[in-house]
Amino acid sequence: MTFKAMFKFFFLSTSDATVIAQSLSPEIQHKIPKSTVIFTIDKKTFTLTIQSEDLSSLRAACNSYLRWIQTALSVKQLV
Repeated sequence: MTFKAMFKFFFLSTSDATVIAQSLSPEIQHKIPKSTVIFTIDKKTFTLTIQSEDLSSLRAACNSYLRWIQTALSVKQLV
């Protein structure tokens, strides 16, 4: 069985969505075990999709990526 979670983030500009995507790209290139992560940008919308073989792996991947997004947003506000 495959589990899936999708998160959509709406930004004020396309460049804001792109900054978040760029900050996450190194993490996406390092694969989390048992999980597949895909992100897309459509204008001002950043979509993160995580698929996993089991529920605990999905939860762990969601927690990691959401925390990284929160960190990137916090840094962006400071700069």
